[in-house]
Amino acid sequence: MSEPNFLQLHRAGELERRVMKLEKLLERCTVCPKDCGNNRLLNEIAACYSGRLPIVSSYTAHFGEEPCLSGSRGAGNIFFGNCNLRCVYCQNYQISQTWKTQRKNETTHEQLAEMMLELQARGCHNIGFVSPTHFAPQMARAIFIAAEKGLRLPIVYNTNAYDSVEVLRLLDGIVDVYLPDLKYAENDAGFTFSKVRGYTDYARAAIKEMFRQTGDKLVFDENGLLQKGLLIRLLVLPNDIAGIAENLRWVKEELSPRPAISLMAQYYATNKAATDEKYILLSRRISEREWFEAISILEDLQIEEGFMQEYESASHYYRPNFTDADEPFKDIRDFQ
Repeated sequence: MSEPNFLQLHRAGELERRVMKLEKLLERCTVCPKDCGNNRLLNEIAACYSGRLPIVSSYTAHFGEEPCLSGSRGAGNIFFGNCNLRCVYCQNYQISQTWKTQRKNETTHEQLAEMMLELQARGCHNIGFVSPTHFAPQMARAIFIAAEKGLRLPIVYNTNAYDSVEVLRLLDGIVDVYLPDLKYAENDAGFTFSKVRGYTDYARAAIKEMFRQTGDKLVFDENGLLQKGLLIRLLVLPNDIAGIAENLRWVKEELSPRPAISLMAQYYATNKAATDEKYILLSRRISEREWFEAISILEDLQIEEGFMQEYESASHYYRPNFTDADEPFKDIRDFQ
């Protein structure tokens, strides 16, 4: 198994230089496209309700990711609290939109590094940072600390894609696997359902930068575990709110004729989508017809690289309960 790129950067002294450049962005926060301008190093709270230190709501071996990430011993997922989006249907809303509660989960960079090393010791195949955008500098600092103590697992950046291209360029060689969502094909949908401006434009620019770093080649080890590459997630939403066909055409035409796609059927109505009549278009799970229409688009575009969830089980398996921080995914037994 080849070593992660961040170890090469570390030996050359480049990893520490990148970390310092990333932390500089926190002085007048431009870590995500919201460009809040708050001095988070002085603990001024930005729009993501986050300051200087990272917030970790849960870390665990997770068996519900794509098979090439979960493997037999699980993806070593670290779930950051808070988020720079406010998706009305967020399945992780217990930790992404409860900032007053999440403040108690603030941790140090050293503790975050120890979490990575613990997950490695437990046999996890990779370290997956979930919703890392607003904590990218803190993540990088913790990777630097963990690298000095023996971290050797690939880094997975599991993001909503509302990312800064400048930040992603600084993460080049630190992140091994990019796992972005591409949520909407229209900016208006991003504003209505995730409460941010320009989502589609920013997300596509971010994914273009990820593709520049990785290309369209997925690199696997001898056990079929993903070591490097870009895997774009598309969550099918009711009433085609996600614009699956438009996004898939954009990926194929702008990035590669052979993109790696993960098509997801796990949507179910939760958070505000389950209770607020303003979001009635999102108030049900997707129909079988909607799911198979999305699959047919993949086939029409001859996109063959990637993964698809099982329609019948998806909305059941992927329902986390973060009141149990040690094991938020109760269906872990079904993946073992």
